[in-house]
Amino acid sequence: MSEHEGYILELQGITKIFPGVKALNNVQFQLKRGEVHALMGENGAGKSTFIKVITGVHAAEEGRMFLNGQEVHFKGPRDASAAGIAAVYQHPTSYPTLSVAENIFMGHEKIKNGLIQWKQMNQEAKKLLDRLDADFAPTAEMGTLSVAGQQMVEIAKALSTQAKIIILDEPTAALTANESEKLYRIVDQLRDEGVSIIFISHRFEDMYRLATRVTVFRDSQYIGTYDVDKISNADLIKAMVGREISDMYPKPEVKIGEELFRIEGMSRTGYFKDISMNVRAGEIVGMTGLVGAGRTEVMESVCGITKADAGRVMLEGRVLHINKPQDAMKEGIILLPEDRQKQGLILKWGLGRNVTLPIQDKLSRHGFNDEKRERELAKKFLEEVDTKAVSIFDPASSLSGGNQQKVVVAKALAQDNRKLIIMDEPTKGVDVGAKAEIYAIMGDLVKQGYGIIMISSEMPEILGMCDRIYVMCNGRMTGCLDRREATQEGILSLSMEQGDSKKTQEVEA
Repeated sequence: MSEHEGYILELQGITKIFPGVKALNNVQFQLKRGEVHALMGENGAGKSTFIKVITGVHAAEEGRMFLNGQEVHFKGPRDASAAGIAAVYQHPTSYPTLSVAENIFMGHEKIKNGLIQWKQMNQEAKKLLDRLDADFAPTAEMGTLSVAGQQMVEIAKALSTQAKIIILDEPTAALTANESEKLYRIVDQLRDEGVSIIFISHRFEDMYRLATRVTVFRDSQYIGTYDVDKISNADLIKAMVGREISDMYPKPEVKIGEELFRIEGMSRTGYFKDISMNVRAGEIVGMTGLVGAGRTEVMESVCGITKADAGRVMLEGRVLHINKPQDAMKEGIILLPEDRQKQGLILKWGLGRNVTLPIQDKLSRHGFNDEKRERELAKKFLEEVDTKAVSIFDPASSLSGGNQQKVVVAKALAQDNRKLIIMDEPTKGVDVGAKAEIYAIMGDLVKQGYGIIMISSEMPEILGMCDRIYVMCNGRMTGCLDRREATQEGILSLSMEQGDSKKTQEVEA
């Protein structure tokens, strides 16, 4: 037996170079048949480039790849697909106006005598969807599906090509707990059917639930492969970031000041009702609850993205009249949106121009942009949040998810009139090292007297970083917990039932 025959897929000494950067440096990887193998590392560690080498999108300058013990050389994605390799990316590249069946068979349609066999495609799509326990029809329009549904279609598409190796790239990043559990069951089923899976994730719970082995990349290099049941969290974090993160949540002790911000009796029909809360200077206030509870919708109304039907917003004791986002920004209320790619960045623009976008009017002199000053400011704020990029002129689309989030944070810091910073899921899809850096930035901001509202579904960071925690359920505020009394069980209880609104008033400052 060849030394490579114990694995369905093996890569040795893979090096990939882009202009000015070595994206992969002599990395290796081994995948067993019927195995779920986790691939972890910080944003920018080389995971995405590695996927593209496996799937034939990029050709490596050095290294060898073996499939079923035989060396292979893919000239493009079609070669990889024909060899039984498929990838499901974090952001599905679907056709929203086409049907589910059309999306599944895109590029390999069922054709007979020059005619597309719609009935056959719908029938085979239904079989694939039934296999995945989908609750939508093959004739459904793709754009009407949730993110979880779209990912399911992508998995069905991979199965339609008879894929024996499926790469799942951050599949749980945008899923609720229930949707993640359903995905886990699908992965378990595929593994039991003999499919080999590479599961890329920042979430330790994904790794522990699914994988038997985990490979770690750091700074474009291979660090090691470990048995999941034999490596501790601390050792895994050290492998990923190159250092120990002894205090994952560096919440500073800050003297809390006077009330900075307050909303009273805010309602928007169909979204939330009678919401009241406040934030003091130097305070990090959490907003949590199950996805769909109405947290984001409340803050969108605060910032003028949508209009509330009732209630008032107050800043430093003044009632504000916010009709559009620019009004909120002028008052010093800064929002970091949950969807950084669609709402936080212009992906085609350079990093520098993204950072300075909100302050363009201040950089203009006699109708001309002061480009030298713009570059200086952009560089200053990008360095302040330790953004990993070759140049401030790099397009935002070229960065990893964690570094894109840092650009969004830098954009907020560039607005020098800021008073209240609202961070909506600021660490979603971000690696453990970048999370710690974002938490440190939050700590620095409250030391300077700013107020922060952090919307998050991640219980550990809510408990670790917040002074007080407001909990929502079904569009209502069900409770407010002080840092000293908050527990995961208490938050979950308030997230799942109508809490005592009286308790909210008791804990409010």
